[in-house]
Amino acid sequence: MIDLISSTHNPKIKNVLKLQEKSSERRNQNLIVFEGNRELGLAISAGFKIRTLFVCPEIWGDEKIEGVAQRDIFYISKDVFDKIAYREGSDGLVIVAEPKYLSLDTLVLNKTPFLIILEAVEKPGNLGAILRTADAAQVDAVIVCDPKTDIYNPNAIRSSVGCAFTTQIVASTSEEVLHWLKTKNIKSYAAALTAKEFYHETDLASACAIVMGTEATGLSEKWLNEADQQIKIPMRGQIDSLNVSTSTAILAFEAMRQRGFHND
Repeated sequence: MIDLISSTHNPKIKNVLKLQEKSSERRNQNLIVFEGNRELGLAISAGFKIRTLFVCPEIWGDEKIEGVAQRDIFYISKDVFDKIAYREGSDGLVIVAEPKYLSLDTLVLNKTPFLIILEAVEKPGNLGAILRTADAAQVDAVIVCDPKTDIYNPNAIRSSVGCAFTTQIVASTSEEVLHWLKTKNIKSYAAALTAKEFYHETDLASACAIVMGTEATGLSEKWLNEADQQIKIPMRGQIDSLNVSTSTAILAFEAMRQRGFHND
């Protein structure tokens, strides 16, 4: 017979809810929250330290969980799990782990790196979707400039289906990133509707980064003026913009096509 946490007033459960809801709590406690066995496996493989695992036996069953010490596992009732779960069809696991914050100088790059740079990304869902693209295209890193959402927001991890753990992610300022790109001889291509060059007519096979703005306002004047070049996607319909995650995928896979789907 296992001991179940059956009250949502349990201090551990109350803390999980605080971590989910407040980025300030995540920063202060240096902890992140996410769900799912797939995500757990990816996080462990990427070297994330698991602090606590909450298991709902009614959903998960009695299958053994690899990679987590028994002392760090707590069993919870379905009512408690339903309170702290934030996605449909969850498999009964909620994980609390330590984040990994990288810097520009710690990034590991290929000889001809390809990067995705996001300026002031606001929506966790967009960030998560772009991380899925980054994983699929095997880009070197995703750099978030002046972020308006926590890169480990639970909804960003959820929508990334675990790709938040498979891709190098850095949060920095635009000034620092622009300087770093120049020191690394990485060319920056700003995606903008006002550009004269089309993305498929641009050399994306050399060391480069695509720079994406917000859906509401696009890129700032700083990036439009200081990026090496502006590029655009041809628009043939009546609406002149695509979702930022869709646009990022188009540009990223054109870069992969030009590289023969290799990133050396």
